[in-house]
Amino acid sequence: MTQYAVLLPGDESTWENATPEQRAEMYERHGEFARVLAERGHKVTGGAELTHSRTTQQVRKSAGGDVLVTDGPYAETVEQLTGFYTVETDDLDDLLQVCGILANAEGASIEVREVVDHSGDAGMS
Repeated sequence: MTQYAVLLPGDESTWENATPEQRAEMYERHGEFARVLAERGHKVTGGAELTHSRTTQQVRKSAGGDVLVTDGPYAETVEQLTGFYTVETDDLDDLLQVCGILANAEGASIEVREVVDHSGDAGMS
């Protein structure tokens, strides 16, 4: 099976301003996503909701080699990475269709990327 990262970008203010009913609806959509994945033979192997991007710590190296740590997201954009799933599947086309459950009509899209498998690389464990 191939492993994919299902990345969930979104406008963080949508969650912050959501009513309890709207939040419950969002959680229901994620529950449906997990249920349909399982029904179709996909396997969720991990994932998490991420804290707000304002809690981000950026780590860089200066030209002199010093480690520089700054607060806040790297990119000043409305959409930030809000969470992710890792999913194992042999059917990418179907996985992409199931990810449509999490996409919304307001234009939010889901990014699906294959995870690099280094298990066969020499010196990697």
